[in-house]
Amino acid sequence: MSDTSRAAAGGPMRLRDFRLLLAGAATGQLGAQVTLVALPLVAVLELDAPAFQVGLLTAAETAAFLLVGLPAGALTDRMRKRPLMIRADLVRAVAMASIPAAALADALTMAQLYVVALVTGVATVFFDVAHQSYLPQIVPREQLVAGNGALETVRSSAQVTGPGVGGGLVQLVGAHFAVIVDAVGYLFSALFLSRIKQAEEAPAPVAAGGSLRKEIGEGVRFVFGHPLLRVIAVTTGLANFSTAVLMATQTVHLVRVVGLEAGGLGLVLSASAVGGLLGAVCAGRLAARLGQARVILLSVLVTGPFALLWPLSGHGVTGAVVFAAGSGVVSFGAVVYNVAQVSFRQGLCPPRLLGRMNATLRFLMWGTLPLGALLGGALAQSYGSRTALAWCAVGILAVPLPLLLSPLRRMRHLPGPQDDDGSAGADRGTPLEKASADGEERPAPAPTG
Repeated sequence: MSDTSRAAAGGPMRLRDFRLLLAGAATGQLGAQVTLVALPLVAVLELDAPAFQVGLLTAAETAAFLLVGLPAGALTDRMRKRPLMIRADLVRAVAMASIPAAALADALTMAQLYVVALVTGVATVFFDVAHQSYLPQIVPREQLVAGNGALETVRSSAQVTGPGVGGGLVQLVGAHFAVIVDAVGYLFSALFLSRIKQAEEAPAPVAAGGSLRKEIGEGVRFVFGHPLLRVIAVTTGLANFSTAVLMATQTVHLVRVVGLEAGGLGLVLSASAVGGLLGAVCAGRLAARLGQARVILLSVLVTGPFALLWPLSGHGVTGAVVFAAGSGVVSFGAVVYNVAQVSFRQGLCPPRLLGRMNATLRFLMWGTLPLGALLGGALAQSYGSRTALAWCAVGILAVPLPLLLSPLRRMRHLPGPQDDDGSAGADRGTPLEKASADGEERPAPAPTG
C-alpha cells in the first residue's frame, strides 16, 4: 500500500514522514513557548525595562513579517522547502543561544534582545512559509484538516506545558538561561526534519524574463482575486493586531498588577493554553459536523466576548483565574478557526503558488503584529495595562465583522482547488463545492476531512 493510500485509510499519523514533521514541530514549539515566558522576563526582571520597551521587543519579534514577508514567499517557491526549514532552525538556535552567552559575559543589553528577536523573526518567516507549503507534499489533500489539526494539537500542547516549564526554569536558573531550551528545541527540530526521506518535488524553474517582483505580484493577485481569501486576510489581520496588544501587555499586567512571580506567570499562561489544545482536538469534528465555512465564522463569533475577562482581572489568585479563563476560551476559538482556514488555503491554491500565497497572507495577517505590539506597549505605558487590555478586548469583539459582511456567512462548505487564474479546478479530479454569485451553496459533493 502506498503512503497516500495509508494516509487515506488511517489518517496522516500512519505516514512516517508526517510523524517526523510533527516531532520537529513539537520540539521547536516547546522551546518557543518557554521563550514566550522567558524573553519578556529577561527585559522586565533582569533589565528592568519599562512597558513600552517590552512592547518594542514584541514588535521586533514580529517585524519580519512586514520587512520580508512578501519576498519570502517568492524566494521560498524557488527553493526546496525542507532544507530551507532546517537552515532556519539552525539560525534561530544560534541566535537564542547568544542570550545566555552574553549573560555569562555580563554584556546582555536590550539592544541585543531586539537584534535576537529580529533575526529569529526573519528565520521564522521563511520557516513558516515553507512549512505550510511543505505539508501538502507529504499529506493527501483530503487529510489536510487532520494534518493541520495534529500540528495544532502539538502547538497547543506546547502552549500548555511550555509556559509552566519556562516559569519554573526562570525561577531556578534565571530568565536569560531559560531561553537555552529554545535553542535546543530548534536543534532537535532540524534533526527530525533532516530524517524525512520522501523526495521533494523540485521547484519550477524561473521563467525567462521572470523577476522577484513579478513572482510576488502573482501571489498577491491570487490572494486578492479570491473573495474568501480576502476576507480571511482581513479577519485574521484584525485578530492578530489585537492579539499583539495582548502579547505586549500580558507579562507586565500579570507581574505588576496581578502580582505573579515567574512560576505563577508560567502556570497562568499554561492554563490559558488548555483551550487551544481542546480546540485542536475538536477542530476536525466541528468542521465535519457544522461545515468548514460555518466553523470559521462561529469559532470567533462565539468565543470573542470572553476577551472582556482580561481587563477585569485584578490582584491575586482570583485575577489570575479570570485572566486564564478568558484566554482559554479565546484560544479555543482561535485554534478551531486556524485549522479550518489554513486547510482551506492549502487545498485551494495551485502547488507552484503555495509559498507566495502563504507569504502574501502572512504579510497581510501577521504584518499587523508589530503595529499591535507597539500600540499595546504605548497604551500600557501611558494609561496602564488594564486600559491596553480593554482596547484589546474591543478589537477581539470586532474580529467576526468582516466574516458577517461576506458571502461566507451563508455558506456551509468552502470551494475546492483553483487553477492559477482563479478558476475552479474541476479537471483536477477533486469534487468541488461551488458557491453561487450571491454566496449561497450549490449542491455538490464535499471533499472528506
